Amino acid sequence: MTKPLDTAALPHLPNSTARRLFMSRHGLLQPPKGPGKGADLLEVIEDLGFVQLDSINTVARAHHMILAARRPAYREKCLKALYEKDGHLFEHWTHDASVIPIRFYPHWKLKFARDAEKLKSRWRNWRRDGFEEKFDAVLKRIEAHGPVTSGDVGEDEERKSGGWWDWHPSKTALEYLWRSGQLAVCRRDGFQKVYDLSDRVIPQPQLAALPAPQETVSWACQEALTRLGFATSGEIATFFDIVTPLEAKSWCAQELAAGRIIEVQVGCGEGHAPRRSFAFPEVLAETDALDAATSRLRILSPFDPMLRDRKRAERLFGFHYRIEVFVPEPKRKYGYYVFPVLEGERLVGRIDIKAFRAEDRLQVTAFWPEQGVRSSKGRLAKLDGELTRMARFAGVSRVDYTDGWLRTPFS
Repeated sequence: MTKPLDTAALPHLPNSTARRLFMSRHGLLQPPKGPGKGADLLEVIEDLGFVQLDSINTVARAHHMILAARRPAYREKCLKALYEKDGHLFEHWTHDASVIPIRFYPHWKLKFARDAEKLKSRWRNWRRDGFEEKFDAVLKRIEAHGPVTSGDVGEDEERKSGGWWDWHPSKTALEYLWRSGQLAVCRRDGFQKVYDLSDRVIPQPQLAALPAPQETVSWACQEALTRLGFATSGEIATFFDIVTPLEAKSWCAQELAAGRIIEVQVGCGEGHAPRRSFAFPEVLAETDALDAATSRLRILSPFDPMLRDRKRAERLFGFHYRIEVFVPEPKRKYGYYVFPVLEGERLVGRIDIKAFRAEDRLQVTAFWPEQGVRSSKGRLAKLDGELTRMARFAGVSRVDYTDGWLRTPFS
């Protein structure tokens, strides 16, 4: 029987070090700067691995806020140019719809193949019947007449009003053909996907490349661990959501035995036990050279990559966050769409803000500091500066504060 490893003998990453390492890998440790367009913007997205897309536009859509938090000079047209004009990105699923560097496309073919099987059986029960019968008609329509939206197909099919999930068969066919790789999204009109044949959208080198499944498993695990800094096998699996938990676990065991990764003991926030994780050996030297986090205060998207894994963020930062969009209003603790606030290496609170563009204002409804965070004059001045920047980014000229906006922490 193998003797259990003494965790006390593992290299230790104190909580502050772990926070700064994680923030560094997510572009939030240093002061935000850079042109935020072209090659610089692509580098940001490649460093993150992907950027999640979301339709809610309370201040700005999530993908734009994610990029602006790292590059204040960023503007929405810069992502559109990189994606739709220059072809450096493609759109597909990680844990949700995301824009992804085009050079990663070959490794998504494993996901295409797996989704093709999984979704066909799942959607037969979940979506309305008949979507498989629409594949040929949809493909021929696009081949003959060019890109389409879901509104352009299935004109003779019944449209119900059951909600965004109640797709007509041709809409379901479009989504299935996209998820399985036969179609690609070539652009968004507003926030509506426009689909075309993949060979008209994806560059030939990426379209032709076909990595072996194990090559993709190794790539996905290595790239995930690089971006996370340290992780369990489960966290590695869920990062891109390409590989299975078992595949990630096997990869970790193999790499550990070969000495290409190590185990570390990661210090967590108050109330959380240290967590045994994997890391590359060079991480230990990297942590010795980490800078202190910038004191700049930043308002983050709820879908920021640093917060995507809510449980990980809670362990590291002691910050419990759950989005309340789908919570009935009387049961909400904070609000419909409340933004986390980062200062230094701490998540210091959350804020309820909304842009009213017709009225040219950003409305601040409430700010809740975390327990133990003082609403000092200096901190509030930094918050006011960030809100001014946020208003400018949202295209409005002033910030208005609701009476009683400064709240006390919930006990």
